[in-house]
Amino acid sequence: MTSVIDLYEQISSAPDEKTRARLIVEAIEHVERRFPAVNDLATNTSLKETELRLVKEIETLRGETQRDIEKLRGETRQIEASLRMGIEQLRGELQKETALIRSDMQKELALIRADIAHQKVEIIKWTLGALLAQTALILGGIRFILG
Repeated sequence: MTSVIDLYEQISSAPDEKTRARLIVEAIEHVERRFPAVNDLATNTSLKETELRLVKEIETLRGETQRDIEKLRGETRQIEASLRMGIEQLRGELQKETALIRSDMQKELALIRADIAHQKVEIIKWTLGALLAQTALILGGIRFILG
């Protein structure tokens, strides 16, 4: 149906009552399809009830979320404390290892120094021996030449 005027013209030009009744029923059916039933319409009361239910649900979810956040904070604190303890333990172990390495390095360094000192004494002995031998050769050569 395109307009009310068309409906009026069809009803007024209908040949009998049966055709008029059919046109009226079709118009009502068209209106029913186009507009929802009254019981499907939202009322202020139903909207308020829905709003209250949603507000209640939101508050419930907000409370659950807050509890979850607090639980996660507690778990985070425990993890942080555990990590701190682990870090401190590793730090202590590292300090022990560092002290052992320093001790070993100092022992090695002392051995190297002793070896260097020994080599220095050996070099001095050989140098003095060589100087004495050279002096003896020079004196022997001079005596041979002069003599």
